[in-house]
Amino acid sequence: MAMGRRKVERQEALFITAAQLRRSQGHPFYQALNGLLAEANFDRWIERRCLPYYEQVEKRGQRSIPPGVYFRMLLVGYFEGIDSQRGIAWRCADSLSLREFLGLPLHESSPDHSTLSLTRRRLPPEVFTEVFQFVLKIAAEKKLLSGKTVGVDSTTLEADAAMKSIIRRDTGEGWKAYVTRLMQEEGVIAAEEEPSDQEIRKFDKHRRDKKVSNDEWVSPTDPDAKITKMKDGTTHLAYKAEHVVDLDSDLILAAEIRPATDADQQTLVDSVLQAEENLQAAGLEQFRIEEVAADKGYHSVQTLELCQSLGLRTYIPEPQRQANWTWTDKSPEDRRAVQGNRQRMQRRKGKRLQRLRSERCERSFAHVCETGGMRRSWLVGLTEVAKRYLLAAAAHNLGRLLWKLLGVGKPRRLQGCGGLLAAFAAGASMLHSILLTSLSRTTPNSRLGHETTCFAG
Repeated sequence: MAMGRRKVERQEALFITAAQLRRSQGHPFYQALNGLLAEANFDRWIERRCLPYYEQVEKRGQRSIPPGVYFRMLLVGYFEGIDSQRGIAWRCADSLSLREFLGLPLHESSPDHSTLSLTRRRLPPEVFTEVFQFVLKIAAEKKLLSGKTVGVDSTTLEADAAMKSIIRRDTGEGWKAYVTRLMQEEGVIAAEEEPSDQEIRKFDKHRRDKKVSNDEWVSPTDPDAKITKMKDGTTHLAYKAEHVVDLDSDLILAAEIRPATDADQQTLVDSVLQAEENLQAAGLEQFRIEEVAADKGYHSVQTLELCQSLGLRTYIPEPQRQANWTWTDKSPEDRRAVQGNRQRMQRRKGKRLQRLRSERCERSFAHVCETGGMRRSWLVGLTEVAKRYLLAAAAHNLGRLLWKLLGVGKPRRLQGCGGLLAAFAAGASMLHSILLTSLSRTTPNSRLGHETTCFAG
């Protein structure tokens, strides 16, 4: 057989029939995910929910992308580990299997990154919250959600703003102008002299009392981002992400984005109440959160007393106190709350919940922030960052659902012999659900439909 040679220049065909177009067989993971969403009737629901935000007097122009396609592209960003919208748009345009997942025909172009930005700004935060609650409702229908014992933890997200761009709130000076003025006041340079960048860095490195406070400095590009120390010890403009994780099912019940300056003790109760609201929206009105486990950074007398008044049993380690710490300025309710938490932490159950919290809360951050591409945000503003992060948390929950149902939680898991077996199981399960759905729709009142429904139950 003669060896083929790659042509440097080639002439494209002028016409090509639809039968000659190369179609993808689809990715088994995304096929299973589409089956899960189709079973819950996600597309029709999200289209009805988003319809009021698309109804306008102006009827000209091309129709926008369906809301189901937009939210699926955000899911792709999590499962593929892509942090930017440009990367998501490029990946969806490049992959035939992802086009099959989005439901885009081959003769249509995939949505651009600007379309993703416009759609995100058009939809309010309530829609993203309801999509997150919709995923929790799917988990509740699959009997995979309890919501009785939760773990709470937080981390920092780097904002889309640089420390070099901050300005002073009082004078409006940038960092370079501020250090130049200090050099002139101390007599290092003349009043009208302009120092070089090297001289500014050298002076700024060795000057005393060098602090950057959020009360004095602000970012003009992203005022919601706050100056904070990251997990690796560096200082950046950042946000705070807080997870409330169900310790039984490993699902995220609430994913809140807050300013990085908000203390953990101030946000614990608000996040737990948001998790309870999400559970009620998922159809679990009879269940409520009873136990909360957190690390010692959440320990506060006021927080423990508030949790006790709300009927929440806390499992929070107590930090080391000073030797002269007394109860003279505390009420009897505060003392009972602290002593009750201390006694619960000394039991075997308290130590077990702390191990579960450290394992599953940290694992949720590893999935969402590290491999899910949300450690660095490319959006500006607290509201916009919260929209994207909430969908990443919803994608994490979908991955955990597929892992519990099919044994596969992410596309990269389908590798090797184990991946082939998992793909076969996913395809068989999806085919079984499709057959049941088609039979129930074609013969809703017949004996066959009744027997099929009983078999599915």
